[in-house]
Amino acid sequence: MSGDQLGAALRALRQASGKEAKAVARSAIMSTSKLSKIETAKVAPSVVDVERILTAIGVPDEVKEEHLEIARAAAKESTAWRLIHRMGVHRAQQRTRALEAQTTLLRTFQPALIPGLLQTTEYMRAILTRHDLGENVLSRTISARVERQQVLYDSAKELHFVITEPVLRWRIVSAARMAEQVDRLVSLSRLPHIDLRIVPLSERQQDIANHSFVIRDDRTVTVETVHAEIVVTDPRDVSLYVRKFEGFASGALSGDAMRAMLESIRDELLREQETG
Repeated sequence: MSGDQLGAALRALRQASGKEAKAVARSAIMSTSKLSKIETAKVAPSVVDVERILTAIGVPDEVKEEHLEIARAAAKESTAWRLIHRMGVHRAQQRTRALEAQTTLLRTFQPALIPGLLQTTEYMRAILTRHDLGENVLSRTISARVERQQVLYDSAKELHFVITEPVLRWRIVSAARMAEQVDRLVSLSRLPHIDLRIVPLSERQQDIANHSFVIRDDRTVTVETVHAEIVVTDPRDVSLYVRKFEGFASGALSGDAMRAMLESIRDELLREQETG
């Protein structure tokens, strides 16, 4: 089967299941129009699209894997940031929120920034203003990210974050605002379903903190590069990211030791603010 035939195959599987297009599209987090365009080969689906459609249809695992292999061979796995900007950064936030709503285990590794779900509004604004967004789009994007953060209070989920110590010292905002951000981390780390860990600079490391990534339920990994967002779906590749995450997590500070480090950094920031 070629990539061009994939849409027709998905349509045939849906029809054989007896499920309406509207119900499948809703479960797959897409519009009925998009599903129709995929089924009629007017739009090339991403691997994530195909995985969600097949899950919504409810096909056996062997059928799902067969079609995912075709999708991996046919689909381009990256979306350039310029295309995301054209689509609307706030809409991208809404799409990510929908994905997070369906995720039970979320693991985020961040060696550069505070993870989006943990950011204060001031930190968000400082990050997003670097993208040359208009004030209206900026406000809508911040609002969409704040709405995403509701997932933090869903105790049915497991949310694991590993960040490196330089993230806490990288001056994205003023010392006072950064102290507020660190305080937020301390507070959120006390929620029982959130596991926050910090990789300290003082410890010798066996791995390289190349770039950030997010693992969703051991099924997909989202990687942010300078020019694009890349979605990884091949199980062999996903397992590489899982091992990398677990490796850093195993040597990172957690619990009271992690909070003691955060409070020490916060106090440093407050002293700097007073003397600045």
